[in-house]
Amino acid sequence: MANGYENQAPENLQGKYQAMVVCCILGIGSLVSWNSMLTIADYYYQVFPEYHPSRVLTLVYQPIALGTIMILAYHESKISTRKRILTGYILFTISTFLLIVLDLTTKGHGGIEHYIVLCAIVASFGLADATVKGGLVGDLSLMCPELIQSYIAGSGMAGALTSVLRLITKAAFEKSNNRLRKGAMIFLAISTFIEFLCVMLYAYVFPKLPIVKYYRRKAAFEGSKTVVADLAAAGIENQSDLSDDDSKNQRLSKKELLLQNIDHAVNLFLIYVLTLSIFPGFLYENTGQHGLGDWYALILVATYNFWDLVGRYTPLLNWLKVENRKALTIAVLSRYFLVPAFYFTAKYGDKGWMIMLVSILGITTGHLTVCIMTIAPKGYKGPEKNALGNLLVVFILGGALVGISLGWLWLIGKKNAF
Repeated sequence: MANGYENQAPENLQGKYQAMVVCCILGIGSLVSWNSMLTIADYYYQVFPEYHPSRVLTLVYQPIALGTIMILAYHESKISTRKRILTGYILFTISTFLLIVLDLTTKGHGGIEHYIVLCAIVASFGLADATVKGGLVGDLSLMCPELIQSYIAGSGMAGALTSVLRLITKAAFEKSNNRLRKGAMIFLAISTFIEFLCVMLYAYVFPKLPIVKYYRRKAAFEGSKTVVADLAAAGIENQSDLSDDDSKNQRLSKKELLLQNIDHAVNLFLIYVLTLSIFPGFLYENTGQHGLGDWYALILVATYNFWDLVGRYTPLLNWLKVENRKALTIAVLSRYFLVPAFYFTAKYGDKGWMIMLVSILGITTGHLTVCIMTIAPKGYKGPEKNALGNLLVVFILGGALVGISLGWLWLIGKKNAF
């Protein structure tokens, strides 16, 4: 059986490019709802002007996501990947639709009661995010690097897509009554549809692609139990590939995997500490007033999302892909020079300099994330790749939570900040 897998060339199996497209859409679905929330933050600032929506909602979202992924990462080897991911996308679909219901019920009015309900729905986003992201990163880590790159690129595409749509809807409804609300409703409706599409794609299309079946059968042969339900969904009922040979089922523990990849984990943590300490709260609340008026924050968010998306594709160029672990660490640490750069630019600089800094923040976030996530699983067995993928997501979400918390420090010294 081992020779059968070794002699196959997975790059020649049918369905690779279809799988890349599906992974990209799944990536969009894993973040489109949350990115829609961030992108329509100007609407929530209008409805809840005293409650710092971009900061508070993010601070609600991330602890739930981190706590959930820590639990799921600990039990990853016992959880069906299929059930986990479908549960996450279904929860995304329901939660996004509930945002529309909440707004229609309240008729766009604010108040602390409505804000608490909004926070509860956002908390469910955090639960869904950890369920989907950890499951998919672990699942795609079993496969070729192009698939996980497509998924990560898709998550970046979610931000770019929502930003473009936000600019279009803002311009279209510029002279309309309730223009922000109308744009927000369009966003949430589109997000709900995308989430439902992801449920259908993962349930009925992705598991049946030849290249996906190949990698999952290979993972099953190496001892993975998490792919059994996916193989059954693909019509492979005979689980003879699941090996009972202890020598084949031996795998590194989570502690051993983490120690071998501690630099990758810490680098991902540091990437998202910096990024989330600036994006989105700083861009909405600390960049001052400019000639662009209320377009300014939207343009900065759109700029970040665009360059983040570009950065997630640049590793496809071999001469730009960074695989040296020391070089990756140096690149990650050098990004922290952006902190004083943002501070002084917000205080003394022009909008052109701010746009340039936001572009650098975006492209380095996307580029370094893809570089680390595609090289880390190399050389491990299927079950180990799945475990490592889940562990790396723990550090991404942990870094995001710390970054969001540190982002409040930008408000120190600002009048009427609290």
